[in-house]
Amino acid sequence: MRQLLSTPGFKPTLLAIFVSAGCLPVMAQTTTTNNAASDAAADNKEQTLTVVATPENDFKAGGNDLVPAYLDGQIAHGGRLGMLGEQKAMDVPFNVIGFTSKMIQDQQAHTIADVVKNDAGVQSVKGYGNFAESYRIRGFLMDGDDMTFGGLPGVVPRQVMDTALIDRVEIFKGANSLLNGSATGAVGGMINLEPKHADDVPLTRVGVDYTTSSQVGTNVDIGRRFGDNNQFGVRVNAVHREGETGVDDEKKRTTAASIGLDYRGDRLRTSLDVGYQKKTFHDGGLGLNISGIDFIPAVPSNSHNYSQKWVYSDMESEFGIAKAEYDITNNWTAYAGLGAQHAHETGNYATPKITNSNGDATIATFNTNRIQDNMSGMVGLRGNFDTGFVSHKVNIGYSALTTNAKNAYGMALSGASTNIYHTNDIAEPAVNFSGGNFSDPLTTARSRTQGYLLSDTLGLFDDSLLFTVGARHQKVVVRNYAYGTGAEDVASRYDNSRWMPTYGVVYKPWETVSLYANHTEALQPGEVAPQGSSNYGSVTGIAHSKQNEIGVKTDFGRIGGSLALFEIKKPSGILNGDNAYVMDGEQRHRGVETNIFGEPVLGFRLNASATWIDPVMQKTEGGTYDGKQAVGVPRYDYQLGAEYDIKPVEGLTATALLNHTGSQWADSANTKKIDSYTTLDLGLRYRTKVNQSDMVWRVGVENVTNEKYWANIDDSGTYLSQGDGRTLKVGMSYDF
Repeated sequence: MRQLLSTPGFKPTLLAIFVSAGCLPVMAQTTTTNNAASDAAADNKEQTLTVVATPENDFKAGGNDLVPAYLDGQIAHGGRLGMLGEQKAMDVPFNVIGFTSKMIQDQQAHTIADVVKNDAGVQSVKGYGNFAESYRIRGFLMDGDDMTFGGLPGVVPRQVMDTALIDRVEIFKGANSLLNGSATGAVGGMINLEPKHADDVPLTRVGVDYTTSSQVGTNVDIGRRFGDNNQFGVRVNAVHREGETGVDDEKKRTTAASIGLDYRGDRLRTSLDVGYQKKTFHDGGLGLNISGIDFIPAVPSNSHNYSQKWVYSDMESEFGIAKAEYDITNNWTAYAGLGAQHAHETGNYATPKITNSNGDATIATFNTNRIQDNMSGMVGLRGNFDTGFVSHKVNIGYSALTTNAKNAYGMALSGASTNIYHTNDIAEPAVNFSGGNFSDPLTTARSRTQGYLLSDTLGLFDDSLLFTVGARHQKVVVRNYAYGTGAEDVASRYDNSRWMPTYGVVYKPWETVSLYANHTEALQPGEVAPQGSSNYGSVTGIAHSKQNEIGVKTDFGRIGGSLALFEIKKPSGILNGDNAYVMDGEQRHRGVETNIFGEPVLGFRLNASATWIDPVMQKTEGGTYDGKQAVGVPRYDYQLGAEYDIKPVEGLTATALLNHTGSQWADSANTKKIDSYTTLDLGLRYRTKVNQSDMVWRVGVENVTNEKYWANIDDSGTYLSQGDGRTLKVGMSYDF
C-alpha cells in the first residue's frame, strides 16, 4: 500500500485514505504469516497454474465466486447478472459470456477494446472527439464509463481501462434494468469487469512487453493467501507502459496499480479492491469531423498523423469497491457493496473538419477540465426455499448511483487550415469562447438513479423448467447547471420513476440444451450531448427501452454456444435544426446472434460468433428519417478465433483471429456510407520451464494485412474514426 500511495501523481483523497484504512487488518495478518507463506511458496514451486477456477461442483450461483472457466480457461460460459450475482449461462434466460485473464494474457490485450473483439455482438467504438473507448452491444452505444466493476457502476476509470488490473471481462447482452438498474446508458447490454483476488496457489509473476513502434511496458502480479484455511487473500498488480504507437509521433503512457484484499470464512466473505490509473495521450489522432459534407473521404495512410502536437489528454482515476456477504442460514444470504471513483481529466482536443475531397480541412481547439465523483452501492437479501414441488430463488435488494460532474472549457470558434493527407505543424488557434472557471470548474451536471429489486426464479420438474419474474422500481433524477454561474438550468430538469418488469423462462429438455425467452426493460438518463452541439455536456432527457428475446444455449462439455433472436426499442438522440442534441425518435433493432466455443479436437480451440442486425429508425420528427438505418450500426459482424497446439514442439501454440464488419451509414438520411472491412491477427505462444517455473513468450501481429479502413462513426454522424494499422506485440512473463 505504501508503494501505491507513493505512485507519482497519486493524490491521497478521502477514498484512498478510507480504502487504506480498510487494508490494515489483512496487512497485519499478512506480516505475521509471511514466513509461513514463503515456505508454502517453496513447497509449491513446481505447481504453476495460469487460471484457478472454482470447481464445477463447488460453484454456488448468485454469489461473488466466478463461474468456472471452460476447458483451457480462456472463456467462461456465464458471468455476473448485476445484483443476481454470478450465474451459469445455461441456467438463466439471458445471454452472458465471460473472457478470463488467461485470454487477456494470451492475446496481449492492453485495454477492454482488445478483449471484446472476441465477440461479434460487441463493436468496439473509438472516442468521439476524445480518446475514449466505447462499445456498441446489439447496435446500441455504451460508454466505457458505464461498465460495472464487480457489479457496481460508476467505479471503472474514465474512458479507458487497462486490463492488467482485472480478472474477467463479462458481457451481458440486452436491456438490463432489473439487473443493473443503477448503470447508465447500457440498453444493448452491459460489460462487467471483475477484480483480481488471490488464488490458493501462490503467484509471483513479472512481465515485459513491446508494442509498435516503441512502447515498452513492465508489469507485476503477486498473489498470496494466509491463515489456517487460506481465509485471507492479498493480490497486488502494477503496470507501466509508454512510448510511440504505429502512428507517427503519437505517444501513449499508462501507469496503474491495484490491491485486492479478501476474506472467506465459513459464513462471512468480504473483499476490498482499490486502484489507481493514469493514462496520457499526446499528439494523438481523434478522428475527423465530416459534418457539412456529402461524401466519405479516402482513408489516409495508417501511419500518417493528421493531428497536431498540442493535442493531448490526461486522465487520472482513483477507484475502489468494498463488498460483503453473510450467510444468515444455509439458505439465506445478506449482501452489500459500496464503490466510488474520483476522476480528473484535462485535455486539448482537436479534430480536423473536412471541407473537400482533396483532404483540406480546418482544425480548431477545445480545452477541457473535468472533475467527476461517483458513488454507488447495493444491499440485499437472497435465498431459496420450496413450496410443495416448486423451488424458489428470491432476491430483494436496493441499489443506487450518484454522479457529480464539474466542467470548464475553452474553444476556438474558427480553425486554422490543414490537410489530412499532407499535414504540417500549425500553431494552436486562439481560444475566443469559454465556459466556466478553467482553474476551478463548477458543477455542471448531477444525476441519481436508484431502484428496488424484487425477483423470484421458480423451478419445476427438478429445475428443468425455470421461470424468472422480477421488477425494479427505478427512479432517475437529472440536473444540469450553467457553466459560468452554477445556476440550475430548470428547463433541462428531468425526473422519472416507474416499475420496470422483467420475465423469462428456461426449459432444459436435456442437460446439454437450454431453451429460453425473456422480456426486459431499462429506464436510464438519456445520452450526453456530444462536443460540437449547442448543449454540449447536458444530459438529454430520460430513455425508456424495451427488449424481447428468444434463443437456445448448448453445453456438450467440449463445445458450447448459443443462438438468439432479439428486438430492442430505444429512444434516440439526434442533432436538430438548432444544433442541439435532443431525444427525437426511436431506434428499433431486430437481430440474430450466434456463437460457438470450445475444443472440438484435442489441441484445437475455437471461438466464433456472428451478429446480424436490422437497425431501423422510427418516430423521427416529421417522419423525416422513418425507415432509415441507424447511424454507425453495421448490418453484420463476423468473428472467428482459433488456436492450434503444434505437437512436434511441446508448448508451442499458433493463434489467429479474423474479424469482419459490415458497412455503416454515416448520416441519418443514409446518403453517406462507410465501407465494410476485414482484419486478421496472427500469433505464436511458447510455454517452457526455467528453473522449474513457467516462462511464456508471446508474439502477435494485429491487422497483418495493414488494412486501411474507417472503423466507426458516432451516433450523430459527426466524428469518423480510423482503424489501427499493423501492430506488432511481443511479451514475456515469468512465474517465480
